[in-house]
Amino acid sequence: MILLKQLTHILILAYCVSYNTEKAIFGAFNMYYRMNKSVTLLIVWIFFAFHSKSQDVVIKNLREETNKTVKKEKDTSRWNKKHGGMVNFTLSQGSLSNWAAGGDNFSLSMSSYFNYFYFYHRKRASWDNNLAMNLGFVQTTSLGGRKNDDRFDLLSKYDYKMDTIGLWYLSSLFNFRSQFFDGYTFKNNVSSFSSSVLAPAYILLSVGFDYKPRHNFSLFLSPLTSRWVVVANKTLAEKAAYGVDTGKLVKTEIGGFATLNFASTLDKNITYTGRLDLFSNYTNNPQNIDLFMTNQFSFKINKHFSATYSLDLIYDDDVRIFGPEGKSPGLQTKSILGIGYLKRLNTKKAVIKESI
Repeated sequence: MILLKQLTHILILAYCVSYNTEKAIFGAFNMYYRMNKSVTLLIVWIFFAFHSKSQDVVIKNLREETNKTVKKEKDTSRWNKKHGGMVNFTLSQGSLSNWAAGGDNFSLSMSSYFNYFYFYHRKRASWDNNLAMNLGFVQTTSLGGRKNDDRFDLLSKYDYKMDTIGLWYLSSLFNFRSQFFDGYTFKNNVSSFSSSVLAPAYILLSVGFDYKPRHNFSLFLSPLTSRWVVVANKTLAEKAAYGVDTGKLVKTEIGGFATLNFASTLDKNITYTGRLDLFSNYTNNPQNIDLFMTNQFSFKINKHFSATYSLDLIYDDDVRIFGPEGKSPGLQTKSILGIGYLKRLNTKKAVIKESI
């Protein structure tokens, strides 16, 4: 009941502050780092700060486009199946020779992003699937080679419409998140093995309610969720990494879960997609809410090239490898800015004819 009350407060507060400016974002991040208990309210604040900006842009564009002809796609309201995606690849290189200010003689970084979605709906039922993969690598003469991005994320959600206007859905959700390669943390340029494929992996199975006031926004709330934390690497399992018991490969958690998904065209050539996951473990410090948040901005330059910016945030109270002694939890942040090739996969739609 405490979690349901918190989730209700989240939704109410989000709509109240949704018209604030971007200054709210920086204040929210500062407060989050100091006040772990306020993480839920603050991060939702971040989402709707972006949303308020997009609303201003949309209103402005509507005024400018009033007298223009709008081209409509045929049968946009009748599709049953829809699938498409996006591929992005960014490459940057730098070199120095006799450079008095100093620096690496050579540096090379590569990053890639792949996204694919498949949506299906028929009558009162809908099934949404999304796959996201990130992979990045950086090479310098002083530090050598290391990865700077690595993620595999599969999300599948099945909804059944409960009302006649399509706002509330009875929903079930499955999420699998892990990585492809070994990962290391670096302290004073000394590497320490910290992760690997399926170490960790997060598997989540949830039932609850999905609120969809618009096609580009959804808020899923679940009072009952099972989450499995997998550490398939024996070396990490022996260190009780990621909260598993020493020597164990899997940890089972029961708790409450909420996920918010939002996408928007902020301007003609600027798009934003974001996702926020919150999980509270009922059996172990439920007030310490785990957080996972992704943000992706795309700035179109021309048909094939664009600038991209991604910001990921993670807070897990069971990951205690930070601080002066390496035994404290901390807010994990990852941001990548680059210019590269971007290809949107053709979005295809299909209509399924009803049998007589």
